[in-house]
Amino acid sequence: MVLTLERVAKFYGDKPVLREVSLALAPGRVLLVAGENGAGKSTLLKVMAGLARPSAGTVSQGVDQARVAYLGHATFLYPRLTAVENLRFWAKLFGLPGDEAALVAALARVGLERAAHEEAGAFSRGMVQRLALARVFLTDPRLIFLDEPGTGLDVRSRAVMRAEIAAAKERGASLAWVSHALAEDLACADDVLLLEKGRVAYLGPAGEFVLPEGLAGPGDRAC
Repeated sequence: MVLTLERVAKFYGDKPVLREVSLALAPGRVLLVAGENGAGKSTLLKVMAGLARPSAGTVSQGVDQARVAYLGHATFLYPRLTAVENLRFWAKLFGLPGDEAALVAALARVGLERAAHEEAGAFSRGMVQRLALARVFLTDPRLIFLDEPGTGLDVRSRAVMRAEIAAAKERGASLAWVSHALAEDLACADDVLLLEKGRVAYLGPAGEFVLPEGLAGPGDRAC
């Protein structure tokens, strides 16, 4: 397993956010994390990624920390740098080659090659998110955490996002993905974790998961 949680709980002061969450994520699997607002999804993802410590229980990662990637609500992009300069910064941070051709190729995968030399601060929301995805996948991570990566994206950008997720899975990466559009994203997942008030309400195959009323979101099932 690349990730194992055993009876994980998280409290903020006296407020319980997660209770008794246990799961195992195997190589090359996509886990879709679902639940209403306030169910604990973002907190769980941070705990899984090692960005927040559990109040109880254990979290074990089976990959090197350098092969772990996380995309939250903050993109960690520099608005005064161009798209290619942003990727070059992250490439150097991880000790990767920063040659122009490789970085432009990474931008081409998310449909941003024509904007390679434009400042990120002038990008639309969809372009910013696609650049953030290019940053995440640049290091060829083995364990990927995505917190609502489709928020604010247009149809084209969501298609690019799903293509990158599918490609990462094909390379053997494992993903935990918080979705706000379950009807659209469910076909891309192998398993689903549904949280209700911080507890596991469902954990099992995506094909057996029944969409709760009010959580489906827009879109069609397509991956």
